[in-house]
Amino acid sequence: MEKRGLNLKWLFRMAWRDSRRNRSRLLLFMSSIILGIAALVAVYSFGHNLKQDIDSQAAGLLGADLVVSGNKEPSADMQKYLSSFGDMRSRELTFVSMVYFPSSKGTRLVQVRALEGDFPYYGKLETQPENAAGIFKKAQMSLADRTLMLQFGLRTGDSIKVGDLNFAVAGFLEKAPGQTGFSSGIAPAVYIPLKYAAATGLLKRGSRINYNYYYQFKNGIIPEKLPDQVRKRTDKDGMELETVETQKQNTGRAFDDLTRFLSLVGFVALLLGCVGVASAVNIYVKEKLLSVAVLRCLGVTSVQAFLIYLIQILAAGFIGSVAGAALGTFVQQLLPLVLKDFLPIEVTTGVSIMAIGQGISAGVIITLLFALLPLLSVRNIAPLITLRASYEQTDLRPDPLRWIVYLLIGGFILLFSYFQLHIFTRAVYFTGGVIAAFLILYAFAGGMIYLLRRFFPFSWGYVWRQGLANLFRPNNQTVILVVSLGLGTAFICTMILVQHMLMKQVTLSSSENQPNMVLFDIQGSQKQAIADLTRKSGLPVLQEVPIVTMRLEEIKGKTAAQVKKDSSSGIPVRAFSSEIRATFRDSLTSAEKIADGKWGGNNKDGAVYVSLEENYARRIHVKVGDPMVFNVQGALVQTVVGSLREVDWNRIQTNFRVVFPSGVLEKAPQFHVLITRVPSAEASVNFQRAVVTHFPNVSVIDLNLVLNILDGILSKIGFVIRFTAAFCIITGVIVLIASVLTSRYQRMKENVLLRTLGASTRQVLVITSLEYFFLGACAAATGVVLSFAASWALARYSLETEFSISVWPVLALFVCVCILTVLIGVLNSRTVLNRPPLEVLRKEIQG
Repeated sequence: MEKRGLNLKWLFRMAWRDSRRNRSRLLLFMSSIILGIAALVAVYSFGHNLKQDIDSQAAGLLGADLVVSGNKEPSADMQKYLSSFGDMRSRELTFVSMVYFPSSKGTRLVQVRALEGDFPYYGKLETQPENAAGIFKKAQMSLADRTLMLQFGLRTGDSIKVGDLNFAVAGFLEKAPGQTGFSSGIAPAVYIPLKYAAATGLLKRGSRINYNYYYQFKNGIIPEKLPDQVRKRTDKDGMELETVETQKQNTGRAFDDLTRFLSLVGFVALLLGCVGVASAVNIYVKEKLLSVAVLRCLGVTSVQAFLIYLIQILAAGFIGSVAGAALGTFVQQLLPLVLKDFLPIEVTTGVSIMAIGQGISAGVIITLLFALLPLLSVRNIAPLITLRASYEQTDLRPDPLRWIVYLLIGGFILLFSYFQLHIFTRAVYFTGGVIAAFLILYAFAGGMIYLLRRFFPFSWGYVWRQGLANLFRPNNQTVILVVSLGLGTAFICTMILVQHMLMKQVTLSSSENQPNMVLFDIQGSQKQAIADLTRKSGLPVLQEVPIVTMRLEEIKGKTAAQVKKDSSSGIPVRAFSSEIRATFRDSLTSAEKIADGKWGGNNKDGAVYVSLEENYARRIHVKVGDPMVFNVQGALVQTVVGSLREVDWNRIQTNFRVVFPSGVLEKAPQFHVLITRVPSAEASVNFQRAVVTHFPNVSVIDLNLVLNILDGILSKIGFVIRFTAAFCIITGVIVLIASVLTSRYQRMKENVLLRTLGASTRQVLVITSLEYFFLGACAAATGVVLSFAASWALARYSLETEFSISVWPVLALFVCVCILTVLIGVLNSRTVLNRPPLEVLRKEIQG
């Protein structure tokens, strides 16, 4: 053996020879990280494929080369300009409206799309029958979303009443550009020819209509300077411009958060697996103390001994990462199926070499960092241990290099999260949250061990005492199992609680005396008649609110043009182009309270004091006392910010960003909203039918229907989160299995001692069951407590809703984790329990 230098060839040969008797143990190291790598590779592959598919399908998603849209009718000059470019042009008006189905006598809020031209130019309106997309434009016909066919039993040839006109159903819409399953669930689309839109009687002053203009250019090539020229004109008229390139950017940005969330969950699963690696390597090193000491006696240096076992662990980590990458490549075939309701495009499932490389690299690096912690102790093993093994076996000296490894681990987590989140502060919060969760779980497990030793219940029965004592026996797995299972439990429990809080907030609409139906787009001349119809139907008029549309002309004396030239004010230019729907009254509602200033009520000293919602005021950088000028449909109204309001947007009632005092807007063009409560589904159907029959322009939102749709949406979102969080909990289970198998020989010794002292197999089984029950209960309880803290923070600072706990789902999760832990512990210990003591003694003597 060459003593000078490291002699890498000899180190690899020694690592290979030493691994012969421990390859099953090394397989356990690999199994701990496979799922984490699988999650990362699956998400990375999905993200890469999604980006490529967005790039290739962006034109089909937009349906045109260029789109101009706005929520007010363009001026005559603007319409002339919009007709001056493009080789092919289409026009579309979109608005929500109630429609009536004579065949079933049903009604439904839909999105009416009045189309003229050959849009879409890329992709197509997928219909049944296939030629329906061309037929409906040639006569007084319509395309109805497939959900309407299923809900109301529509057939081709049936009629749909839109406003004052009946349209025959030419076919059913399966898919349209940009459409997702969720959008069709909330407001299904009904296409009609544009030439009949005015005759429906729905295009009245105050109706909320979007105007869309679609363009196609030869070979899909837009003239180089045209988008900038068009944007200058559209910005002045409050319209928006979108091209295929901006569609790529916007769609990609919309799904960046999704892929980042999934990758962070996969990364947490990998961290859990590596904690399992650190624990398993720690036991592995302890069992190798004598082997290392013998090598030291033969002249092997401490660095060479360290490298022998580092090579073993890195090889195991690399093989585990490759296996995880293979599994992740398979799992990513399932992600498009899981997320199909969220995606407006078809996602391919090709193999991504880049994703595989990223996953394997992350796996090897983080395995190295976590394995270094226990491996560093190999450098401190002295040859004298061969003579005093029983005394020095667990007395390893502390190593200051551990702190460097701790810093490297923290730095790697921070760097990884930064590459996912792209915002340093968020990366710091995520890293701090992960480290805090690990430390809390670690401290809880350590504190539990200390308290058990300090206040051990000596008066309890034998099997109970032994089961508790196993939690702090030599080579116990208490800390690692509490950390891994606890963090996995925390993820799933947080998802359960957040879903419960969202649903609880929405289901307030179905509770007694709470409104559950909203009527909007009521014209001033219809206000009294609608109220009379509501009362005649035996329903209460809970709220009647006037709404006036307007735009901001000046903020703190600055116009949009001045803000564009001078951005130092912080006022967003977009604040001037967005339409504001305001109301007027002299009192606060039950969903509001003053956050700053004083409620103005009526005019004072000739000034008009308005009240702004505090978050809106913050976004446009205004405070109490600042002047603002509103353009109320051509009339300029000068105002002063009199107060800022905190608004509970989750309440089922009309809430506004801007509230004027009475005596200012009464004569302005306005529409009204009426809120009522229907006691049953039958009453809802009858009332909606009456409204659509007498007032076809009035739209009705049935909040019970919205609740059912939202329930389905949240359930699907919950499934996606459960699907990804399952990687964490399953990794925790694998760490549990690996930990039990790793300490199997230690358990053999304990089994021999217990059996020699007279314990029966049944008693040993009960002791093992109790030990794993305590472990599972502690891990699950800690995870649940962490989820309470996380859910509370999300409720208060993100969801802005009231924190509440759903007892039964949390209790069910707790019981499931406990049962799963006990089952795995008992099954993996069964071979140890079934072996006679003599067999184990012989094995020990031979070893």
